[in-house]
Amino acid sequence: MVKRLYVEKKPGLSPEVTNLVNDIKSFLEIDGLQDLRILNRYDVEGLDETDYEKAKLSVFSDPAVDIIYEEDLPELSESEQILAIEVLPGQFDQRADSSSQCIQLLTGHERPLVNYAKIYILNGSLDQDDLIKIKDYLINPVESREASLEKPESLKRTFSHPDKVETIDDFIQMNDDQLEEQLNKLGLAMDLDDLKFLRDYFKNTEKRNPTISEVRIIDTYWSDHCRHTTFGTILDNIEIKDKQVKESFDNYLKLREEVYGPKVQD
Repeated sequence: MVKRLYVEKKPGLSPEVTNLVNDIKSFLEIDGLQDLRILNRYDVEGLDETDYEKAKLSVFSDPAVDIIYEEDLPELSESEQILAIEVLPGQFDQRADSSSQCIQLLTGHERPLVNYAKIYILNGSLDQDDLIKIKDYLINPVESREASLEKPESLKRTFSHPDKVETIDDFIQMNDDQLEEQLNKLGLAMDLDDLKFLRDYFKNTEKRNPTISEVRIIDTYWSDHCRHTTFGTILDNIEIKDKQVKESFDNYLKLREEVYGPKVQD
């Protein structure tokens, strides 16, 4: 069973609210915003009632500074509108993961499933254009998206396994304008010059169109942060419990050996 709670700082104790109101009014030039509220929404599954009560007052909130709403949001006025934001599926959610780990330490039981979303309650005379500006300001499409307000029946995620990975048709033949359109369509983190380099590589070296998985993986590891932490790290004694993931990893190692030759032992 999924339990839901919202946690909000008591009035006057959230500098984040003050700063965001100032940003929206000054930077976005939206004078119709009167005020806003920020709540942290947690969905948790895998806790009995006793452990949930412990976590509610020690992991999810601090009773001295926080207000808790369980299951439902407080009643809103006609001038208030809701915007919920969560990380994209597959992205690491630090707040959800930290909450889950802390609950495991607190209870000594199995780690529960936790989903997190940030809720903004906007109060004022805001038209559709104002809401679009605020969404664009708050949502980074590379890592986050607008979240549903409905509570899921379960937090367990199931993924279908495609029979064939999608290939980006005519990628190596695209001109710069078409590449820029593809960049925006896929919401890639790399810039146009990066994508042009990728196109030329697949055209001249691989002599084929890339799959969507290849482009996504390259895009993820393109950043300086990921390049430093990933390619500067040596992984030894890798143990993979999932059978399908292990088969895929073994196939990758086999292909790598065919391309680059056997690994040289130290």
